[in-house]
Amino acid sequence: MAVRNLLKGFSGSQDDAVSDLTSNGLRAAVLDDFEQTGIAWIWASDAEGVLSYLSPAAAEALDVPLPTLLGQPLAGLFETDPDDPDNRSGRPLGFQIKARSRITDVVVRCALPEAKTGRPVWLSLSGQPKIDATGKFHGYRGAAKDVSVEYQRKIEDQRLAEFDSLTGLYNRHRMNRRLESVLAAYKAAKRVCALMMLDLDRFKQVNDTMGHPAGDALLQQVAERLRNVIGDRGEIGRLGGDEFQVILPDMDDRGKLGELAEKIIQIISQPYPIDDKRAIIGTSVGVAIAPYDGLELDELTRASDLALYAAKNGGRGQFRFYSADLKDEEEERALLLDDLREALAADELQLHYQPVVRIADSHVVGMEALMRWEHEERGWVPPGTFIPVAEESSLIGPLGEWALHRACRDAMEWPDTVRVAVNVSARQFTGNGFVDVVASALDASGLAPDRLELELTESVFMGDSETTEATFTALKKLGVRLALDDFGTGYSSLSYLRSAPFDKLKVDKSFVDTCTQKDQNSAKIITAIIGLSKALGMETTVEGVEAFDQLDVVKKRGAELVQGWIYSKAMPQPVVLANITSGEFKIEPSGPDKHRADRRSMFRRIGIIHGDHRYEAVIRDLSKNGAFIEGLVGVPKGTQFVLDLGGGQLVVCEVMRSEGAQIGVEFESPLVSDGAGGLCTRHRVSPYALAAAGMPLTSLAQGGATPLGQQQAPSSPPQFMQVQVGSGG
Repeated sequence: MAVRNLLKGFSGSQDDAVSDLTSNGLRAAVLDDFEQTGIAWIWASDAEGVLSYLSPAAAEALDVPLPTLLGQPLAGLFETDPDDPDNRSGRPLGFQIKARSRITDVVVRCALPEAKTGRPVWLSLSGQPKIDATGKFHGYRGAAKDVSVEYQRKIEDQRLAEFDSLTGLYNRHRMNRRLESVLAAYKAAKRVCALMMLDLDRFKQVNDTMGHPAGDALLQQVAERLRNVIGDRGEIGRLGGDEFQVILPDMDDRGKLGELAEKIIQIISQPYPIDDKRAIIGTSVGVAIAPYDGLELDELTRASDLALYAAKNGGRGQFRFYSADLKDEEEERALLLDDLREALAADELQLHYQPVVRIADSHVVGMEALMRWEHEERGWVPPGTFIPVAEESSLIGPLGEWALHRACRDAMEWPDTVRVAVNVSARQFTGNGFVDVVASALDASGLAPDRLELELTESVFMGDSETTEATFTALKKLGVRLALDDFGTGYSSLSYLRSAPFDKLKVDKSFVDTCTQKDQNSAKIITAIIGLSKALGMETTVEGVEAFDQLDVVKKRGAELVQGWIYSKAMPQPVVLANITSGEFKIEPSGPDKHRADRRSMFRRIGIIHGDHRYEAVIRDLSKNGAFIEGLVGVPKGTQFVLDLGGGQLVVCEVMRSEGAQIGVEFESPLVSDGAGGLCTRHRVSPYALAAAGMPLTSLAQGGATPLGQQQAPSSPPQFMQVQVGSGG
């Protein structure tokens, strides 16, 4: 009777109630059967978003007791995969529930810790908000199904689509997508992000000489080394071929970025064991930083590309920071190559010769031939700029052949005791017919073979070892001498000494630069190299000696032959001949008593900020720790200035010397290398700060004033007098 009364209240009549009861029972039975099939499960939540019902089979699939799941807020119980491209709304589950939106095929997994211990179970949730006739929300009613197999397959397919199959690094598609999202998020949060672009130097030669399988093995080793260097500081991708990219969030310190780039170059340049051979490559690095050098993906990647091309054109094995005055390097390189080809054909190139001097009696025992090119429009083009361009083309062969013939011919006008050294590139050395070119140069000039010294670097060993050994053997049969250049900067030089017939080792200038510093081991390394060379019956030349304190150190360490500015810079043949008298060639050392850090002479207009005034002046000398400036009169020692070097570079400094319109300043924080032989500040004025000061948010332009804090007129008279300075003054 109670049931009948209940049904009577539920429906209009007893017959209708019995019919509804039967219908509801059938519906419940059908739903039970449906849940048991495992095709899908049922779930429901209350108005507060708490899970009120879930099919028991779903709890079994999740391997979590049903009571543990019920009563939990849906938003905290299930989590979406943020990388799921099929999340059509792009919104997390919690957001959709809070908005009472319809839920359609949202892939989630249980967020409870106990659900993450085994194989991940992914559910596809769909649900409809239940709202009655009065508009009251009662929660969700929905269905769920296990999509673990399909979703894992999709994840794997997505991984294959976003990862490079050879190295396991991200591919270009993934890196572009990641960089775009990072830049968008960081622009909103006013954060910074650095982008490094790398490509491998001489990789093509490895492929050509050792085969594509060796090239693939090399790329895999490069990827592993990059992972070890970068660690968790950034994300690495292989864009294709031998191009790599590194995204470094929250990094804009150009000092630290330069150190990281140098470390990458150093690690990548170590020899690679491949089968029973060794391959040697290098890398160049271009660096751009958002928001300074670009705000959008295309802008920043182009900036890093231009910086990379500048690094490669600067001599390879180097890094460069982007600056707005960089030209389109691809176009620039093509124009340079055309001009170089014309210069070679018109005999417009020159050889200058830097003496190698015996310390004991100041006699010149050798001369190193260094190529020089004076372009009618560009002026003197540095060898570090045009030699790499020639090496990338077929021009390096004719260029090297010209240098050998000219050097041998010039050396015939020197005393018989003076040898000539000619640098040989790896591509030239491994090219067909190189030994014949050397023999031809000797025959044409009449130079004795033992007066010709070929200077080689470790890169000649990166190709086929049998071909390399055959070339060495043939050259020694000719009677020429062989020198290993830049010794001590490589990573397996001892193995080369064991197998190659070198007559001389040249100690790299980098050790000499720091040999007088007590906190460096350079002097000990020089001692070790000289000792090793003597033990092997070889000569040693120490390069880059510029001051008497350096000469004293290397002399005490056993050096006998020295090359450097303390004796002479490279000179053209007429000057060489003018210095040769009585069949002898002697040069006495002359230079500063102490070596000091590189100080660059220049003529560059800058801004000087003092109080609320800005003055214009000229930098004549710049080092890491200070500068020599002209243009202000009446500046007392101890005055604090801010130098505006342009491009957002502000430097706090103090006047240490003042005489007339000339002042010497010391920087509060040292400058750092810009990778191009110049100097730059670690940090720059952020475009975000400029935007906050009322200027549009845009990347920084190079040079010119930094437009910060100049909107108001000065409130006090200037304390110093500004005078005009010309480039000749």
